[in-house]
Amino acid sequence: MKNYPAIATLEFKEIAVGMHTTDALIKKAPISLVKCGTISRGRYLTLIAGSTASVDESYHEALYRAEGALIDHVFLPDIAPALHDAVFGKRVTCRDGAIGILETETTSCNIRAAELALKGTTVELLELRLADSLLHGKGVSLFHGELYDIEAALDIAVFYLEDKQHRVVHKIITSPHEALAAQINYSTTFGEAQLTNLNGELP
Repeated sequence: MKNYPAIATLEFKEIAVGMHTTDALIKKAPISLVKCGTISRGRYLTLIAGSTASVDESYHEALYRAEGALIDHVFLPDIAPALHDAVFGKRVTCRDGAIGILETETTSCNIRAAELALKGTTVELLELRLADSLLHGKGVSLFHGELYDIEAALDIAVFYLEDKQHRVVHKIITSPHEALAAQINYSTTFGEAQLTNLNGELP
């Protein structure tokens, strides 16, 4: 996997504007178009990566052309390595420790909040889910670590989100049951989850 110093995401409420703007930002500077396409609720999501200067140029071209159709957006000029890997689909194994869950209405604000949490604490990012078909446009990030680190990470993330008036839901599981940890390690998507038999259940 190639490492990019910068990434940006743009979430459009209108598909036509999203596609038109994405074409323009690709032409503006030499960036990598990581992904783009429709997401739930009739939105369009574009994720770009590359050098800081190129991503910055394309990102601002998109802001100029978006015609008020942007729901949310973020530009990270110096992305945290763990966040970079999570954006590109890497998942980390859940071990002993606490789990922090951060749920937002858009993906861009979740990415930014996760970035702040990672740079401000020593937590691990287990997974980052960005507006897949089952999330209704939401972003979800899962953190793992010592309880005091998870508390600090969520404090940082929630302070940012609430300051920017983003709706956020967050919870901490102080000591996850081994069955839940196993499910998280396999998949957080219900359709991909494995059947779990707990000791002591009735036949």
